[in-house]
Amino acid sequence: MRTEELIIPQNLIDKNPGLGKWNIIHAYRGSYAHNTRLNPTDKFFIDDIDTMGVCVPSKDYYLGLRTFHSSGTQEIKEGAWDIVVYEAKKAISLLAGGNPNILSLLWMGEDKYINVTGAGKLLLDNRELFSSKKVHKAFVGYGYGQLHKMTNQNFEGYMGDKRRQLFQSLGFDAKNASHAIRIFRMGIEMMETGRLIVERQDAEELKAIKRGEWSLDQIREETDRLKKKADEVYETSNLPYDVDWEKINILSIKVIETAWKEQN
Repeated sequence: MRTEELIIPQNLIDKNPGLGKWNIIHAYRGSYAHNTRLNPTDKFFIDDIDTMGVCVPSKDYYLGLRTFHSSGTQEIKEGAWDIVVYEAKKAISLLAGGNPNILSLLWMGEDKYINVTGAGKLLLDNRELFSSKKVHKAFVGYGYGQLHKMTNQNFEGYMGDKRRQLFQSLGFDAKNASHAIRIFRMGIEMMETGRLIVERQDAEELKAIKRGEWSLDQIREETDRLKKKADEVYETSNLPYDVDWEKINILSIKVIETAWKEQN
């Protein structure tokens, strides 16, 4: 992808304060972050430009009756851009629960961050607070969710025409298959090391899966192997069984207060 295509349009920032004045972290996610993006000329190319952000709205959203979009989550889809923005308390709750998507936000390479404020840096500097054995359930559950989507045509509503055609030609969704295997592997790595490896060393293999070069039997065999390994690693992992909620609560307060100071 050309560099200029990765510059978020100013009009999106201007009309969405969660990307502008309220934003504390904004980063690329998906295939660009994982280094699994296919060449646009590849017949299997179906990738959007995916980003994720965290924002701290003004005080009236916390002291009054206003709410930030749908239960603290805003989804923005415009052209090739697919953006998710979480209100900070919602984001921190998801991080504490081991949510695979938002945990990745704290472990990106420096070049993948679009914006990080002082409040956002507090989250990045304390990312180890969110490393716990809870990632086992979260990552395994998410991986199996991708496997279900992989073969369930009822989920075609989220697909574009090209993706539906690829689904029909292969008999399963290769993109979901690649997601499932990546998520299982990332969960295992985090339980082993306490760190999340977002930029994938196995990127070429994952791209091969996205191209439909693995059979359905190969995918199921690998995910069965990874699930067994995840269960084994869970037992031997040195991570705590749960996060320290008191420390995370204190961090949440600091993040929000810092953001408000920065907004003035």
